[in-house]
Amino acid sequence: MKIYKSIWVACIMLITACGQKNNTPSEKEATEEHTEESNIVSLSSEQMKTVGVEIGKVEMKNLTTSISVNGTLAVPNQNKAFITSIAGGTLQSLNVQPGAFVKKGQVIGTIANTELSGIQQQLISINAQIKFSEQELKRQQELVEGNAAPLKNLQKTEAELNGLKAQQAALKKQLATMGVPFGSSISSTLSITAPISGTISEVKAQIGSRIDANSPIAEITNNSDLHLDLFVYEKDLPKVATGQTIHFTLTNNPGKEYDATIYSIGTAFVNETKAIPVHAKVVNERTGLIEGMSVTARISLGKNLYPAVPDEAISNNGGKDFIFTVSTKKPAHTSEEKQEHHTGNDMTFERVQIIKGASEVGYTEIKPTVEVPSGAQIVTKGAFFLMAKMTNTGEHE
Repeated sequence: MKIYKSIWVACIMLITACGQKNNTPSEKEATEEHTEESNIVSLSSEQMKTVGVEIGKVEMKNLTTSISVNGTLAVPNQNKAFITSIAGGTLQSLNVQPGAFVKKGQVIGTIANTELSGIQQQLISINAQIKFSEQELKRQQELVEGNAAPLKNLQKTEAELNGLKAQQAALKKQLATMGVPFGSSISSTLSITAPISGTISEVKAQIGSRIDANSPIAEITNNSDLHLDLFVYEKDLPKVATGQTIHFTLTNNPGKEYDATIYSIGTAFVNETKAIPVHAKVVNERTGLIEGMSVTARISLGKNLYPAVPDEAISNNGGKDFIFTVSTKKPAHTSEEKQEHHTGNDMTFERVQIIKGASEVGYTEIKPTVEVPSGAQIVTKGAFFLMAKMTNTGEHE
């Protein structure tokens, strides 16, 4: 029994080996054929109409090349200011809050200052002395003219009057610097005004607090002159120049694009990096832009003619980009049933790998990895469907 079993197993192995030997050439040939035709796919006219496949040619387009960089929005120091008081005192009132817009010279609060009334009182006293001294000067002039008094008395009176007038000018200047108009009434309240127009970004004091001279009460930021601080790496620096246009979007809100123009290029690396600071001024629309926001920007390097196709003509598979050209090759079929599905009206396409370049206004520069004949027809719309059909078919086969 064991002998018959051994003979049976040996026969099966022999038949299997013969079958494999006989099938090897055909399988190898089929494999080679499939490999050669793996970039070919065909569609019937009905399929092309259904999915909206369109045929066109590679065009020469005037596209803008650019460098991608990152940066932040900034406001120059001349557009930022602290609201301070010339003299110290107690904060009596505060009329602003963060986010409020103020104009230059607008009163944003008041301070109670006891020294202010003393200065005003001193000025009133000086004014009275000047009035008396002017009268005395006139009397001394009459006496000197009548030889009734020595000349030195007149000179002394003139000197005293000039001294009083100097004190008067100094006190008036002091009050004017503090923003206090001089009048007949004495006040101990000092008004605090905004040094520039802009938006209150921060309030640092509260009512009742002690305010020292020049200590910040609030901060104003004027976003009308927003700048971009970008960082360009050493290898890209020769391509950057003043006057170039920048298109940028907010990193956290890429839906809207803004414009800027380069006005300054740094001459030293930032910290320990190999990046050079590049400064640009935001132009046109500024809505929604705030100092400190992170941005992603493209520095335009100029326009040139490039072979380009519509964005919809490019499909991606396995991390590579492809276009489809109209081909005379026929796709491989593994059964008679598949052959029956194709008619003489079918159109065949060959997949060609490309490298993408500059992109603008719906067109992208392409660099095919193999030569594409001049004037060759390509799929300009519906390439995604062709790629899906090809990959699905390949998996099935």
